[in-house]
Amino acid sequence: MKLGFIGLGQMGAGMADRLATAGHELVVWNRDRAKAEAFVVEGAGTRGTIAASPAAAAGAGVVFTMLANDDAVEAVTFGDGGILSADSGVLHVACSTVSVALTERLAAAHREAGQRFLSAQVLGRPDVAAAGQLSIIAAGADADLDACAPLFETIGGKTLRMGSAPAMAAATKLAANFSIAAIIETVSEALRIAGAHGVEPAKMVDFLIETNFGSRMIGVYGPMIAEARFEPAGFPIKLGRKDVGLALAAAGDADVPVARLLAERMDGIIAADGGVRDWSALGQPAKG
Repeated sequence: MKLGFIGLGQMGAGMADRLATAGHELVVWNRDRAKAEAFVVEGAGTRGTIAASPAAAAGAGVVFTMLANDDAVEAVTFGDGGILSADSGVLHVACSTVSVALTERLAAAHREAGQRFLSAQVLGRPDVAAAGQLSIIAAGADADLDACAPLFETIGGKTLRMGSAPAMAAATKLAANFSIAAIIETVSEALRIAGAHGVEPAKMVDFLIETNFGSRMIGVYGPMIAEARFEPAGFPIKLGRKDVGLALAAAGDADVPVARLLAERMDGIIAADGGVRDWSALGQPAKG
């Protein structure tokens, strides 16, 4: 199957590689062309071709986007040579973690252009993407979800259908990422409390894991916190701050004091050191 793929960063490259390895013909586009060239050349040039624009990538008929933030997704969709300028009937599968507001805008714009749109946001880190074990949080028309099911199986271990409105997937992913941020802070403070009485961080983490304390996120982030393994970042604090900010916006009038506290803490870390460490360092002092 011919597929477009836009965004070849840490996450996107792993996802695109899984699709190419499964035999799909990829037409890729990346703002930094060098990344697109590196992707195509690897594997003796068998992993696809480089598109001249996002619209050209969308010409494949189905186009995935995996980008860092709202601005990047907006640029490749609404900008000159963007996905919306491609032919009608194109299916845009947006995997980036973006705001509910942008997701709603994208759904409306694609509908007006005679195109189709799915929000298929992914849960997992770069190593999980490379292994094809992402959790896919998807929402949109049933027919489009059915059509993409084999593709989701290629890049993910499990697909969760959240509803018919793409914004449902965006809201779910933002709620999930907010929850992960809260867990990281909780684990950090638990290690400090026990550590004040001589308990080794690794032993406290072992206790949390062995007793199935909380979600599987503890299994992912607990060891990273205990070992202070924050670099290189798989997901930097500055991107986590973006997602917590989007979760606050999605909450509307709801009372979410922990989300506001996390946002304030992240702002302090970013101001001090740029927020470039992995967000598992959220509960640690900022590097001055």
